[in-house]
Amino acid sequence: MSLPHAILTALLEKPSSGLELARRFDRSIGYFWSATHQQIYRELGKLEKSGHIRALPSEGPTRGQRKEYAALPAGRDELTAWVAGPGDPRPVRDPLLLRMRAAAVVGSGGLRDELSRHLALHREQLAEYEAIERRDFPPERDAGPDRLRHLVLQGGIGLETFWIAWLTEALDAVGEPDGTD
Repeated sequence: MSLPHAILTALLEKPSSGLELARRFDRSIGYFWSATHQQIYRELGKLEKSGHIRALPSEGPTRGQRKEYAALPAGRDELTAWVAGPGDPRPVRDPLLLRMRAAAVVGSGGLRDELSRHLALHREQLAEYEAIERRDFPPERDAGPDRLRHLVLQGGIGLETFWIAWLTEALDAVGEPDGTD
């Protein structure tokens, strides 16, 4: 996925200012595609120049006032083509996995603390995803048009569940901190 497509998705869901987009990235899209505020603003300029989005007319003087952007038909067409196009899975590139491989060569001293820290972070993320699911997708509510959004969230829940199980196994493999590995 690329940042322009993430921004087009967000703007097709709801016209927004750059600041609102950055906040939405922090609360939702950023769980699986992160971007800094600077990257978002830079990409908004490129998308506007390419004719995929436009700044909505302002009600007052524009100097110092935030711009709100909306996707244009060309932006929708671009996003539609991207959704239908091919995309290969990306290889996993995680420093923790490389640390594990290195520990197999040099020993696992100190690795246990890092594995425990990652385990705690993944448990926190899982709890956050499950809270979002309870709030936004209660069992009594028909998912209907939100079914794909719910599937994205369920994918995140599945990944966090995987990481928790894997990290628990990795901690067992590393052994106790007293050197009994």
